[in-house]
Amino acid sequence: MLSAFVSAFRTPDLRRKILFTLGLIALYRLGAALPSPGVDYQAVQDCIKQVSGGESGGIYQLINLFSGGALLQLSVFAIGIMPYITASIIIQLLTVVIPRFEELRKEGQSGQTKMTQYTRYLSIALAILQATGLVALASRKQLLQGCDKDIIADNGIFGMIIIVLVMTAGAALVMWFGEQITERGVGNGMSLLIFAGIAARIPTEGKQILDSRGGLVFGLVCFAALVIVTAVIFVEQGQRRIPVQYAKRVVGRKMYGGSSTYLPLKVNQAGVIPVIFASSLLYLPNLVSQLTSSRNNPDPSWWQEIIAKYLVNPGNPVYIAIYFGLIVFFTYFYVAITFNPEERADEMKKFGGFIPGYRPGKPTADYLNHVLSRITLPGSIYLGLVAVLPNLFLDIGASGNGQNLPFGGTAVLIMVSVGLDTVKQIESQLMNRNYEGFLK
Repeated sequence: MLSAFVSAFRTPDLRRKILFTLGLIALYRLGAALPSPGVDYQAVQDCIKQVSGGESGGIYQLINLFSGGALLQLSVFAIGIMPYITASIIIQLLTVVIPRFEELRKEGQSGQTKMTQYTRYLSIALAILQATGLVALASRKQLLQGCDKDIIADNGIFGMIIIVLVMTAGAALVMWFGEQITERGVGNGMSLLIFAGIAARIPTEGKQILDSRGGLVFGLVCFAALVIVTAVIFVEQGQRRIPVQYAKRVVGRKMYGGSSTYLPLKVNQAGVIPVIFASSLLYLPNLVSQLTSSRNNPDPSWWQEIIAKYLVNPGNPVYIAIYFGLIVFFTYFYVAITFNPEERADEMKKFGGFIPGYRPGKPTADYLNHVLSRITLPGSIYLGLVAVLPNLFLDIGASGNGQNLPFGGTAVLIMVSVGLDTVKQIESQLMNRNYEGFLK
């Protein structure tokens, strides 16, 4: 892996791409630390220091994780890349429901350009919605629960509109950063920005664990992180390879086909999307409860009491069970949406491919569906176990919140998958520029 990076920096073209990517990531982290106009920066920092319990950030723990802590500081990039991720998932799911989107997906590059434009429009709308909810919680002193300081200096309607507009513009700029990295840099831009936000929290979280728990606990945490990362890499690289044989075809005076290849089906076919779905769905009831609560009537209603009892504390067994069940459900749901065995079988039949022992067409599709259903079960269980792992060790984190651990749950899944994909892209681009192995 290190030799690939050394070789990449020795190649002028790749070196420019890597430096361009690092430059945009540095700008992203700078904007994440820049406070929005109208926000009392010192009050925000005092509240973050004062609120040290697991409720810090509350419902916005997942978005705060993706933004690298920028959300709780109400910075320019507080919303971060989350609106674009949500919009991309929604557009991808709508391709199954809306025939027009399905037609655009099959049109190739022109259709993909229109789909990207629709994703951008939806991202801006979601950014406005999320920024409005964030500012509303901050103005009502519900974002950082337990702190009574006025985070927003101007609670007037004009001042709050300015903050919402600045955060929305920041989300649009982050979306542009990600697209530029994908087009002119190395790796997937959106994923790398999330990776940078998560990685930026590791030194701070490590120092807090070292200061609050001591060297022994810190060493055990580092060892556990190494074991978890190794296990995640092992599973993420796991795949079921289905052999595919292509028949020989004569086109004019040339013969094509006759080769043997395989169709790779990953154990974790859905990636980290089911975890994002499940986390967002679990945070939604708490968000509704906070937005509908009234200061004048402190007594919560019966449904707010149920939410506060079962859907707020990540260490509650009911919370863990619901979280795990939702991840398993969304894993099957997302795999069924993104991988269509009938389409794969038709593509193989179109190009003269077949699976040995199975006839092209419906028998091939049934076999692919059977294999996919069998490997999706261990993949969903693996995702659920990794995601709920921090909830079982809530006392280790310096803030008492297992979701804040830099090596647990969603964080390690994203960092490992993004790291592996980026290294593979660098190695593939090096291979395109180095033919020495083929000439020997």
